[in-house]
Amino acid sequence: MLKLLLCITAAAIVAALMLQLRQQRLELSFQTNRLHTQIEKNQAKLWNQQLQIAVYTAPNAITKTVGQRDLKMVPQNPLPAVKSHWIDATANPDAE
Repeated sequence: MLKLLLCITAAAIVAALMLQLRQQRLELSFQTNRLHTQIEKNQAKLWNQQLQIAVYTAPNAITKTVGQRDLKMVPQNPLPAVKSHWIDATANPDAE
């Protein structure tokens, strides 16, 4: 009789532990799903921001903005007088 009582008690303890582990697994699954949804939302927001940056920094948009605001823009470094090919070391004075 004592062995049967010990087996039933052990089975009840194992069952309770299994239920606790199952509950923890469900909670972790829920948290993972919530974090995954947040990551997807942040990724979509980032993509939209990158798209807006690409639109505003496109060469035609910059040209339009400079033209509308009548900005006098000049290059910071003087343009090279001789047009050279990147392989041609003799025409490029910086290659020495």
